[in-house]
Amino acid sequence: MRRDSVVAIVGALNENQVRYLIVGGLAVVAHGYLRFTADVDLLLSVDSDNLKRTVGALKTLGYRPRAPVDFDDFVDRSNRQKWAQEKNMTVFSLFSDIHPATEIDLFLEPPIDFDGAYRRAVRQEVAPGTPAVFCSLEDLIELKTLSGRPEDREDIEKLKQLRKSSDE
Repeated sequence: MRRDSVVAIVGALNENQVRYLIVGGLAVVAHGYLRFTADVDLLLSVDSDNLKRTVGALKTLGYRPRAPVDFDDFVDRSNRQKWAQEKNMTVFSLFSDIHPATEIDLFLEPPIDFDGAYRRAVRQEVAPGTPAVFCSLEDLIELKTLSGRPEDREDIEKLKQLRKSSDE
């Protein structure tokens, strides 16, 4: 993943007034646990206007789906439900020839209450004048726990240690 690509992604989302939360490895790093991450994981408000703005913003950066579907199909909830049921998808993966080292995963549906998580979010600049919206430490722990993936266990332990040291 390239920093300049992350700055471009966040800038495009902000410019298009997208309601998003950065989750996953990049959020883990933002909370203070340095580790490698290969992509940008985004949780979105799934109202159709927000999703249209998201698609438009990411298209300007050359992003398109890995799956053989039209990017605009992501906006339709019935498509996202169908992909989840028939393809067992939880995220919609994107790539870009302009930003080849930085893939994006969009959650099909937020696994937690988006509005509550958005209110609790942490805003942090990824570059001067480019604020990004990261999910809170508590919400990140919940998301990692819900995923149930073995690779998230270490993140959960490190995040709990960070929480404990911030409480002291």
